[in-house]
Amino acid sequence: MFTASAEFYDLIYSTFKDYGAEAAQLADILHRLNPQCRTILDVACGTGEHARLLATHDFAVDGLDLDPAFVRIAQHKNPEGRFLEADMSDFHLPRRYDAVLCLFSSIGYLQTIDRVARALIGFREHLAPGGVMVVEPWLPRGAIDPTRVFRHAGEANGVRVSRVSRIEIEGTLSHLHFDYEIADATGVRYASEVHTLGLFERADMQWAFEQARLDVDHDVKGLSDRGLYVATVAA
Repeated sequence: MFTASAEFYDLIYSTFKDYGAEAAQLADILHRLNPQCRTILDVACGTGEHARLLATHDFAVDGLDLDPAFVRIAQHKNPEGRFLEADMSDFHLPRRYDAVLCLFSSIGYLQTIDRVARALIGFREHLAPGGVMVVEPWLPRGAIDPTRVFRHAGEANGVRVSRVSRIEIEGTLSHLHFDYEIADATGVRYASEVHTLGLFERADMQWAFEQARLDVDHDVKGLSDRGLYVATVAA
């Protein structure tokens, strides 16, 4: 996970990810499918930036993440919500929600489609009647160019972080290699992470939603050109 970079996550992603536009698009989807939608569970919530902005659309948002540093950051940003450390493939909360979200390709960290199906079953169990599920997938194999190198940098409060990223494909897995240069008043240091995500075709994801007894629609573009699955409980 983002063990080497959690504290710099927002600094990097704020340079190219439009969380405000994504939150507005999500609000439109949820209100269209369930006009009474108010409560949201953000699974793999990261630093809680989507949660923070969805709250400005009058949603009450709770969240969970496997990374304890992300949970701390998300809770600090969203004191009105409840954020906890949990595995998206196996969690049990005492309440249900009008919507369950799993965004920014976090579902890919489950690595196998069987684990995705188990996770979706768990998501469904936390949906209130009339609830909506929104899942943003990772890219399929054919959409990734392993020769590309990505560079992002951000600076704030005397800290500058640069990240170089590349993707290695191994069968049905993608390994994201992140190399960081972090400069602040104490000097320059370096850190690296490897993130492994499963590569799922659309047919794979459709199968997983079927196993969870969900009716699902697929938007090819989605929030960030990665597609989007929007599901409701099957009749």
